[in-house]
Amino acid sequence: MTAHRASVTKAEHFHKLHDAGRAPLVLVNVWDAASARVVQEAGAAAIATSSSAVSWSLGYRDGDHVPWGLAMAALGRVVAATTLPVTADIETGYGRTDDELRATVHAVLDAGAVGINIEDSGDEPLTDINEQSRRIALIRATADDRAIPLFINARTDTYLSGRFNEAAYEETLRRAETYLTAGADGIFVPGVVDLHVLHQLSSRIPAPLNALAGVGAPSPLELHDAGVRRVSIGGNTAKAAYAKVARVATEILGDGNWAGLAGTRSHEQMDALFAEGPKYSL
Repeated sequence: MTAHRASVTKAEHFHKLHDAGRAPLVLVNVWDAASARVVQEAGAAAIATSSSAVSWSLGYRDGDHVPWGLAMAALGRVVAATTLPVTADIETGYGRTDDELRATVHAVLDAGAVGINIEDSGDEPLTDINEQSRRIALIRATADDRAIPLFINARTDTYLSGRFNEAAYEETLRRAETYLTAGADGIFVPGVVDLHVLHQLSSRIPAPLNALAGVGAPSPLELHDAGVRRVSIGGNTAKAAYAKVARVATEILGDGNWAGLAGTRSHEQMDALFAEGPKYSL
């Protein structure tokens, strides 16, 4: 099978994972090859990167600060580490010009990823709706030129930004309609886990609705019952991992307690994740 045919097949499968009537697509977001392998091993149906986790792992703050080349190299390693469909969090596109945005889309497709998140949080309070729609249409056209059905998950920060207050619901619907018309395949609305609100949104948005979940949020099945078809945990995976590192370090450097190392994976188990050797190189 050619690389192009393989990408098309993965992309088509990834689209189907969002179909109504299926179990919710739960994405435990990753940031490197090892986290991708571990999440696949746990039984994931697909792999999603987290831009914040990728940024932190490379020494940068979240929010369009990581250099384009480092972000794309990290994505390449993730894709090479898994046999599952991969969707890439590209923040606002890793570039403001049309040429830069096209370059990002081509790099994502060249890496073998079959989906993206593109967010509208680039300006205050949010990117102009018409400009964001134009950018989504450009992404759609670029992917279509490559004949790959890239799944475009259009994220809107109407709730997460906290700038719209009571108007967040109507603004979300307005942006969702416009983004879908421009070529988006799904709508991602982080910042809201209220089941009533999510049910209202899902009943009005004619596309898969993605919610961001974490501690205190309803379960994936409860979210699915409210109409959510895709559940992500974003940078929470990395936060949990780094919190574990902090606890282990604090205990060892404090009273010399090794208890934090109990239950860790063995050296052999970690090596076994990469028994076939590296599949990606710069």
